[in-house]
Amino acid sequence: MDPQVEKILKLPTKQKVALLILVLVLEGLGIFFGLYQPKMNELKEVQSRLDELQKKINEDKKVADNISKYKKEYEQLQNDLTMALTELPNQKEIPSLLTSISSAGKGAGLDFLLFKPKPEEPQDFYAAVPVDISVSGTFYNIADFFTAVANLPRIVNISNVSFADIKNVNGRTTLKVNCLATTFRFIDKKEIKDEKKGK
Repeated sequence: MDPQVEKILKLPTKQKVALLILVLVLEGLGIFFGLYQPKMNELKEVQSRLDELQKKINEDKKVADNISKYKKEYEQLQNDLTMALTELPNQKEIPSLLTSISSAGKGAGLDFLLFKPKPEEPQDFYAAVPVDISVSGTFYNIADFFTAVANLPRIVNISNVSFADIKNVNGRTTLKVNCLATTFRFIDKKEIKDEKKGK
């Protein structure tokens, strides 16, 4: 028999028990730190990934449950965009819009003294299209003209309004009005690219 083992067997019982307890504790610590703790850390990582995946699944499920709502919102945004684009004409529609403004003035009974489109003022995705206008007629004719312009399906701003030559002709008060009518048009992506190339 091995002399070390014989030495241990000859020890008093208390020391044998203490030695046995020490061996069991060391074995337990070895099992804990060598096997159990790494598996627990791995389990925590897996649990954390599982929680993240579960959270993502729940978020995706919410989106899937509300897909019809999102489709309706998308359709509404598309309709809003279509409406906005009707208020913001493209290059081809500007002449007809300017004709509509002119027709609104003539329909209100005004005489056009000046109708002069000015150079466009490009912005990010739209361009301002200013037009100098000078008309003469009664105050009510001018009010009707401004109302007709306000009711056009396109955006038209009237600014820099000034009154001049107020006269009384045949019991009717007439006046001359100078103003700036500004409409806006949509700039498409191709125009933006061409403009950047030009610069």
